[in-house]
Amino acid sequence: MSSFEDIRPFYDTEVNGAIREIIDHPMLKAMMNFTFPGVADDYWKDLMLHCHSIRDFQINFIYPGIQKVLEKSSEGLTTSGFEKLEKNCSYLFISNHRDIILDTSLLNSCLFEHGLTMTTSAIGDNLVKKPFLRTLSRITRNFMIKRGLQSRELLGSSKNVAAYIRHSLIRENRSVWIAQREGRTKDGNDVTHRGVLKMLSMATENDETAIEYFKKLNVVPVSISYEYDPTDVLKMPELLAKANSEIYVKGENEDFLTLLNGIIGQKKRIHIHIGEILTPDIELISKTEPVPSKQLQLLADLLDRHILAGYKLWPTNYIAHDLLYEDAEYADKYTADEKTLFEKRFRKGVDLNNPTAVKSFLAMYANPVNNQKRVLEELKN
Repeated sequence: MSSFEDIRPFYDTEVNGAIREIIDHPMLKAMMNFTFPGVADDYWKDLMLHCHSIRDFQINFIYPGIQKVLEKSSEGLTTSGFEKLEKNCSYLFISNHRDIILDTSLLNSCLFEHGLTMTTSAIGDNLVKKPFLRTLSRITRNFMIKRGLQSRELLGSSKNVAAYIRHSLIRENRSVWIAQREGRTKDGNDVTHRGVLKMLSMATENDETAIEYFKKLNVVPVSISYEYDPTDVLKMPELLAKANSEIYVKGENEDFLTLLNGIIGQKKRIHIHIGEILTPDIELISKTEPVPSKQLQLLADLLDRHILAGYKLWPTNYIAHDLLYEDAEYADKYTADEKTLFEKRFRKGVDLNNPTAVKSFLAMYANPVNNQKRVLEELKN
């Protein structure tokens, strides 16, 4: 494990020491005061100082915190497909990515509720530069993906991450969560980047081919959808820059503000869908396509189909579609009150005199409708 020292989560033996380092941090106090309102700090501090494993920390502090987030900023979380998963079996969850923290936190909460092993999860090191956030991330079983590296460093880092993922899945029998692309989806188009699959395939051993390796990993597509994206307005500057073919430069605290808004911002309803275990489909790819590069593209396409087909569409998606195309194709999918509420949010967050801004915001919500319609038609044919 020595090669993983700078990216791995804490070992259980390190957890209590790490807790003692952050126990008096004001951000931890704020988190716990939110999680346990009206309770004296000595109560949760005493509990935390007796915590000696990542699982204990997740169950006793992170899980109730996520339940409080759902209570305060959503109208509930629903799930589907978890019955496909077996206990004591590791899975490579490849997911669309909409929220920095909640995507993995909600998935792990659901896995815990279904009596399943929680994941170790990928997170960009750019999001945890502050010592407190880095420590908290490692206590919640995240491993680091290094960002902003030059090509030679990037290759070495990618190989190391791939090796760690293999180690987790096969040696430790620990499930892994990774996003289908680097960074969150900004425009509503959930697309698997082949580069993610290429990185994962760097962990092949001996004469093992990439597609043979993927057959061993119990690859599972995950679809996460929020009725309201709490960071939709925050995404607008980057979407506008892209629309105008401009280079977008993040603000100094942009990632942290996005992280915070994702947690406390209103999401209304949330749904997580666990797709089919893709081992039989991967086996078919290995038998019908001999070219390795084409195999990876077919796997990316396969993930896209399952993630898009499993995506829960909300009234907001249909409303945005009809507003974008100025029609009423999906008028039966939403009520007048739901449309009024969405339009109020839309007008508040978008410059209505900027056609590009209007189109970008509406497309963010409308694209999943078009994408799912396309995929379902392809599956019929």
